[in-house]
Amino acid sequence: MDDATKKIRIIGSVASGKTTLAKELSEYLHIPYIEMDNLVWDRGSGTDRRRTPEERDACLHQVLVEDQWILEGVHRGDWTEDTFFEADVVLMLDPPYMLRTWRIIRRFFRQKAGLESANYRPSLKIFLRMFRWNRHFEKVEKRKFLQSEAGLLPKTKRVTRWSGDLENLDSLVRRRDMG
Repeated sequence: MDDATKKIRIIGSVASGKTTLAKELSEYLHIPYIEMDNLVWDRGSGTDRRRTPEERDACLHQVLVEDQWILEGVHRGDWTEDTFFEADVVLMLDPPYMLRTWRIIRRFFRQKAGLESANYRPSLKIFLRMFRWNRHFEKVEKRKFLQSEAGLLPKTKRVTRWSGDLENLDSLVRRRDMG
């Protein structure tokens, strides 16, 4: 790994592998990872409460001032712009649409069976929303991101396949020559 790679931003649709990759990179690089959903939602009270924009922004600021971080999430907007520009590497995960759809189905049943944990309570309502979010990302958000200033940065890498091996992890986070 390039010694300068200390801040990594991962974006992608629901079920694109963001959290899995963030965990793998965190373990491999010894850098903490943060799920952006946990900046948006206060999960400490037993029920999810959406943070106010001020609370959410303060949580994000606490992350961004650190020397090292891996931030993963689909979130885009004014409040997230700094995450892309402060990152050393931006990974846009883009596995095939049908693979993401299969992962949504598999995840739901694994969560309901207690075989996979979740930061939320799996419900039919959330399950159906995930299909909608996946379709919206495919038809709208992916194009918007790839055409955005952040999507056009030289440090942004579009990842369509990832095998999970350590050599591949290293190549994912190696910075391109910025000269």
